[in-house]
Amino acid sequence: MERYIGMDVHAVSCTLGVLDAKGKRPRQDVVETNGRALLEYLRSLPGTLHLCLEESEWAPWRWEILSPHVAEMVVVRGQRKKGSKSDAVDARGLAERLRTGQIKSPVFKAPRPFAKLRELARVYGMVTQDLARSKNRLKSSFRRRGVDCQGTRVYGAKGRAERLRQLPAALRGPVEMLGEQLERLAELKSRAESAMVEESRRHRISRLLETVPGLGPVRVAQLLPIVVTPHRFRTKRQFWSYSGFGVVTRSSGDWVRVDGQWTRGRVAQPRGLNVNYNRTLKMIFKGAATTVIAHGGANPFREAYERLCEQGTKP
Repeated sequence: MERYIGMDVHAVSCTLGVLDAKGKRPRQDVVETNGRALLEYLRSLPGTLHLCLEESEWAPWRWEILSPHVAEMVVVRGQRKKGSKSDAVDARGLAERLRTGQIKSPVFKAPRPFAKLRELARVYGMVTQDLARSKNRLKSSFRRRGVDCQGTRVYGAKGRAERLRQLPAALRGPVEMLGEQLERLAELKSRAESAMVEESRRHRISRLLETVPGLGPVRVAQLLPIVVTPHRFRTKRQFWSYSGFGVVTRSSGDWVRVDGQWTRGRVAQPRGLNVNYNRTLKMIFKGAATTVIAHGGANPFREAYERLCEQGTKP
């Protein structure tokens, strides 16, 4: 006996719609958004359970606690819907999509061994962004008063003190606070990076990936919790598309008449790279390529790049 369950989750409550194999609705319930309550509800249902829910900030937590207790668990991206909408309608819709096999691109959820590394990489990325914002704010404070702050000396205590003397007395205190914020964020970034790399090196594959030109310890630590396993991709083409390097082509009027026969014409035109990709993954590989080309020594990647440029490919 198959049971297909759609779960619409909110901060306080979860609406669950249950369908059988024929699409009939034996029940619909509202359960508290609580791990124990959700487990008790699933255990109360008979038969083989198939669970579907939408991607959200709650999805990793729900996957971790619920996936061992169902035969199948699928996470999907939310859809924009026209017409009436309610929690019950959304839950039944998820169950129906799962029952009828309409879910073609489920959201991948990684195994537990990378959970800690994933959180450390996420925190490292946020601290890095905050540090960049802090640097921009600091330089902006000096530029607004016509103080030259080119280069990176302004980020150090000595270089910043020289420029503070050029500011009016009323502005020195606030700008000093921005400098203190910068120093603390730089220290925090260093701690986050060390913790992330240390956790990454607990996985044997990190040592192998670090030997790839352009992929250092930091990029490998960011790469691992995103990719997790290469087996989630059917071929390398799907992986490159996920990384943002899939060439998109468009064609129209594909068939032409030649000598009385219909043949496929060469009308497909490249239209750039795909837009549905993982931003962090693309940043990692573009940064690695730039490092290899600009700073790397002799290696196969740089040799291939130089050979393509000599053959006329644009850099």
